[in-house]
Amino acid sequence: MPSDTRLAYQCGFGNEFSTEALPGALPVGQNSPQRCPYGLYAEQLSGTAFTAPRGANRRSWLYRIRPAAVHSKFRLIDSPHLVSRFDEVGTPPDQLRWDPFPIPRRATDFIDGLFTLVGNGDPELQTGCRVHIYAANRSMTHRYFYDGDGELLIVPERGRLRIVTELGLLDVEPQEVAVIPRGIRFRVELPAGEEGVRGYICENLGALWRLPDLGPIGSNGLANPRDFLSPVAWYEDRDEHCELVAKFLDRLWVAEMNHSPLDVVAWHGNYAPYKYDLRRFNAIGTVSYDHPDPSIFLVLQSPSDTPGADALQFVIFPPRWSVAEHSFRPPWFHRNLASEFMGLVHGSYEAKTEGFVPGGSSLHNCMIGHGPDSGALDKASAADTTKPERLSDMLAFMFESRWVLHPSRDALEADQLQHTYVETWQKLKKRFTGTP
Repeated sequence: MPSDTRLAYQCGFGNEFSTEALPGALPVGQNSPQRCPYGLYAEQLSGTAFTAPRGANRRSWLYRIRPAAVHSKFRLIDSPHLVSRFDEVGTPPDQLRWDPFPIPRRATDFIDGLFTLVGNGDPELQTGCRVHIYAANRSMTHRYFYDGDGELLIVPERGRLRIVTELGLLDVEPQEVAVIPRGIRFRVELPAGEEGVRGYICENLGALWRLPDLGPIGSNGLANPRDFLSPVAWYEDRDEHCELVAKFLDRLWVAEMNHSPLDVVAWHGNYAPYKYDLRRFNAIGTVSYDHPDPSIFLVLQSPSDTPGADALQFVIFPPRWSVAEHSFRPPWFHRNLASEFMGLVHGSYEAKTEGFVPGGSSLHNCMIGHGPDSGALDKASAADTTKPERLSDMLAFMFESRWVLHPSRDALEADQLQHTYVETWQKLKKRFTGTP
């Protein structure tokens, strides 16, 4: 392995990158020469169809010590909390909320600490998503992972992660996110001093995440492409026993290897892991009246075959100024076509004064009424809207789907499920007077 393991990044969402950990490792003028420099093997990794239009085509050429095909036969392993079916129990038309899941007491790495909360669609048909919680207290060492079903959007809530991938290193902390594309091999390490980590994962089974078009907003705003960072080439040359764990059709499989699969010495292309600091999001909002739709806080989208109706959206509610006059500033009461899974990374959410804490989750499915609790309603109704308010102590997010999100059996039976969540709105009293 190279002696210099400092982190280095390349900027830009979906850019074509060229990077090498050894000088001259990238072939010049062609992708697969008869003999690659340093005795490396050329291998193409495609995240879209070969015939996808140039602007949508995502692929990278890897130059590695051994081809990815060098491993034993896969065997099925137990994955008790990863779900392949969501029809074991009926999906209730209720508002659902969970407390944070605990950090494990026994030694648990990133793979063993996965727990499926909700999902929809089918990885075989490449539609839908899964939402998982991860909670771990030890690093992966001789164990590596790749997801053959979808790309992983990782949202840390507690503790830092070092994600060591085939294409380089990513350090990610709370208030940042990382995306690991389908098929990319990696391991997750806990940096020194981290005794336990926890966070959320949206496993996108459909079209790749992309930046939304800005439309009338113009050329600037929301998430800027230059703030997305991909790693430079970095490799391991380790000849020792390793395990390669694969998620394929919602099951876990393992193969034996006699070397590290993170042996890519050089690569070029636009199919690569990346990270983004949510603190760099340029929030757009009203400067006159009314609370804008949550789509104004859209970071990434996975489009569907219906224009304007995304398969998935990743939306954040970051620190910002709230200035709307003569208005109820928090989110209004609403019912909508989309199904909403929310999580909280930091602070408190403006529409919920109690019961929704960092590490917690909520699910409001299609056409289920929801909105602020009585405490948030009373505070906002009495606020002086002639003065701006700084929402500084918060970072919430939402995974939004055009399809119903089904909770797993384990999620509905978990101790963390708040059975009294529905009572949140029972405190709202009749205020009708019959007069203006």
